[in-house]
Order: sequence, then C-alpha cells, then structure tokens
Amino acid sequence: MSIIASTALLGGIGAVGSVVLFLVAKKFHVDEDSRVALIEEELPGANCGGCGCKGCRDFAECCVKAGSLSGLYCPVGGEQVMAKIAGILGVDSSAATAKVATVKCAGTPETKTPGGAVYQGPSVCSIKAMQAGDYECQDACLGCGDCVRVCQFSAIAISDETALPVVDLSRCAGCGQCVVACPRHIIEVIPAGVRYTVACSNCMKGAVARKQCSVACIACGKCVKACPCGAIQIVDNHAYIDQSKCEACGKCIDLCPTHAIRRQC
Repeated sequence: MSIIASTALLGGIGAVGSVVLFLVAKKFHVDEDSRVALIEEELPGANCGGCGCKGCRDFAECCVKAGSLSGLYCPVGGEQVMAKIAGILGVDSSAATAKVATVKCAGTPETKTPGGAVYQGPSVCSIKAMQAGDYECQDACLGCGDCVRVCQFSAIAISDETALPVVDLSRCAGCGQCVVACPRHIIEVIPAGVRYTVACSNCMKGAVARKQCSVACIACGKCVKACPCGAIQIVDNHAYIDQSKCEACGKCIDLCPTHAIRRQC
C-alpha cells in the first residue's frame, strides 16, 4: 500500500511540476523574428567566429537586432552573402564593411632603445608584459606571437627581419582575436581598404618617444598641417587619422619626420 501511495505522490508532483513549467514557458515565451532563420540559412555555417560573434546564429540575431549592417560582416560569405542579408533586412548592403587587423608598432630591434633588463622567461607576450621589457618603450610589440597563436585564419606571422607581426590582408577576417590576445594593445581592427595608419602606440611626449624609438610618433603636428581634409589630429601626444575624412593623398607620409605613418595597403 505504501508503494502505491509513494508512486501516486511522485506522479502527482511530476504532474504539478509539468503544469508549472508549461505555464512559466508560456508566460516568458518570446516569439523569434522570422528573419533570424532566413539570415542563418544564407550564412555559410562555418561558425568560425570571424565576424566577432559566437557563431552564425548569433551573427544572424545581431543583424536583426541592429537593424543595420554597420560594423557587421561575414568574412567567409563575403559581399555576396552580405547583399542577401541586406535584402532580407531591407537595408543598404554598403554599410557592411570588411575589416582587417593592423599593427600599431613599427619599432624593430634596430630602432628601439634597449631597456635596463633582458627578459629570459617563456616566449609568451602575456607573461613577458608583466616583466621588465627588453626595450624602453612600454608600448612596443613584444614579438612572442600570442596574436599568431590565436589567429584561426593563419593571417598573422612574426617577421624574421623585424620581429613584428605581419598581417596577411588577403587572409585576415577582422575577427579581433589578435586584439584581445595582445597585452600591449597595439593591434587594432580597422575597415579594409584603409590606406594609411599611424604605426605607433607610444603616447609619451616627443623627445621621450623619439629617445625610446626612432620611428615613434613624436606628435610634431606636421601631418596635421599637411592634411588638406582635416583628417588628422593630435590626441594624448599621438597622431590619429579619421578614416572617414582621409582622402589618401599621401602628404602626411611625405612629411612625417619619423616615418610613423605607414601605408596599410
């Protein structure tokens, strides 16, 4: 008799629990926008993370939530897929811009001033950054290749000649994993097609920056005066280029005394 009662009690608890779960699910149910599924069908399904999202479905949800393709791009599907997504959303596909990584350091062993200590630990940037660096510039690339190891697209390699990361723009998906991996924050994701960048992250005053690295930006302002479209300004002892204004005339490169402004492509 006790077994029957126990069984009945457990069955009753299960039934009540099922009803409660049903009511909770019904109350908190959110109807998904049908466009999410349509966009996901157009995506390649690689779930590579190259778009900066967790996967293709997350990317589709981001597209619908944003209501615009500005800052969103599928590197595997490319422009063809983004055009289809734009059609589903009824927006302009030109807002979807491919992105690539750029290295904001051009200091080589020859141009950088040695520091007071020599690092002898593991060849890992995240560890080396916590110790006294090999060079005086504390914004210089550490050259251990953390960015190389996290790149899923084999788009970065450390140059044997300069000991700096070199980005293969034809492979780079602009996913930003290298940005996260760099403890010195010298890698930035920018729109593909950007012509000129400031290949330096040193924000010390001119004389100090020049002493630490001969190719550092010294905030002299010559590029600002030379730019005919007002695309360059000095902020925190460092030159910044507003890519939305830059017309790629090249005058800033010609007049930069330390050659800190470089051609990206």
